[in-house]
Amino acid sequence: MFGLWVAALLFFGTSRGKEVCYERLGCFTDGLPWTRVFPRYLSGLPWSPEKINTRFLLYTKHNPIAHQEISAVNSSTIQDSHFRKSKMTRINIPGLKTDGQWQRSICSALLQVEDVNCINLDWINGSLEYTRAISNLRVVGAEVAYFINILKTKFGYPPSKVHLIGHSLGAHVAGDAGSRTPGLGRITGLDPAGPYFHNTPNEVRLDPSDAKFVDVIHTNAARFLFEFGIGTIDRCGHLDFYPNGGKQMPGCNELLTPLFKLDFKTYEKEGDFFFDCNHARSHRFYVESILNPDAFIAYPCKSYEFFEAGKCFHCPKEGCPTMGHFADRFYLQNMMSPRSYFLNTGTLSPYARWRHRLSVRLSGNNETEGSIILRVGGTGGKTEALEIARRNLKPGMTYTKIIDADVNVGNITSIEFSWKRASFGHAKNKLGAEMVIDVSGKYGSKSTFCSQDTVEAETVQILKPC
Repeated sequence: MFGLWVAALLFFGTSRGKEVCYERLGCFTDGLPWTRVFPRYLSGLPWSPEKINTRFLLYTKHNPIAHQEISAVNSSTIQDSHFRKSKMTRINIPGLKTDGQWQRSICSALLQVEDVNCINLDWINGSLEYTRAISNLRVVGAEVAYFINILKTKFGYPPSKVHLIGHSLGAHVAGDAGSRTPGLGRITGLDPAGPYFHNTPNEVRLDPSDAKFVDVIHTNAARFLFEFGIGTIDRCGHLDFYPNGGKQMPGCNELLTPLFKLDFKTYEKEGDFFFDCNHARSHRFYVESILNPDAFIAYPCKSYEFFEAGKCFHCPKEGCPTMGHFADRFYLQNMMSPRSYFLNTGTLSPYARWRHRLSVRLSGNNETEGSIILRVGGTGGKTEALEIARRNLKPGMTYTKIIDADVNVGNITSIEFSWKRASFGHAKNKLGAEMVIDVSGKYGSKSTFCSQDTVEAETVQILKPC
């Protein structure tokens, strides 16, 4: 067995040295670093551009529903289309065998807020099987780079105005295209694929050198597939965002239940949904961020565990970026070195949450078992009921909790306090919020509200600014 292992190591640790060249796109080898891991070695050389048949589908404000197919090989299709040199160009690049729905959703959202050239890439022929797609993505990356170069040389369109948005394997396609395109403006990686990309050289995966600005959203990150993740845990950009820790998203975990019940027949159907659910959250978050520029505030932190413990609250003096479409606003202002950012989201759309630290100083006649509930209202709306504590409640004590509110309340104008008695609590007890302090996660600003009242369980107490 040991001899077989050594033989295998020597086998795929040696470059095969084969090469294929395609007119327009250049030459591709099957040697190192492309064959550093065994499945890459087996996939061989990439297919021809004709077999992959990469297509560029243009949507604009003039044609938001029906695309126009444009081609760098036949540049007159660009000239005759609704492509405009005065507009930004955003190219959405899918991964494995997609139906294009998420790309159309991004274009639809973009065209609501921007006058932009939105292009959806189609390379379905070359992406039906994973290891083959890994090899083919180099040709697709070269096709994207060729397209951008034609825009530059024939139309005077600068690469700095091009933004590549790639999901899964598409993120590495974007990286390959960026490595071939000096001056590319931006790449957004939406949960870049992990299998056979972990700890690989920069040449074979998305990395910060591939564009002037690279931002990444991790939603199904794992080091190994058996950790139930198909994205990469590795940092790939200037700003790497890890919502909910970046591994498993709220609302997706219940899809694993059939596996743990040993119900493998059900899992065969739902297992794919589990991976799709987590993996797809990256582009769902991105779509929501386009329509809500103030959403998805993310905090620089050492780890998600530190973030959850409140050790990275509130934003530093230079501020926090927003995950998604408007992340470049922060980076261009601050030009930070690569960092990791954390945030929490909701289970269902709308996913955005806004972080606060709430402290309640209790008043009352007796200590009792129960829970403290607050609702915070402001110029932007009112939060759902927020449970601050569930324990033995003592008058004179202060209870503090960091919460992720479902509403961006804006300037705080009201705070409501109530409490719930445990089933064995004393019926005549009264409690009140003597003081509530709200600290904004984004600004670090404090809002203080007070009251001298106490109330019975299930009764609302209205506090006033003090």
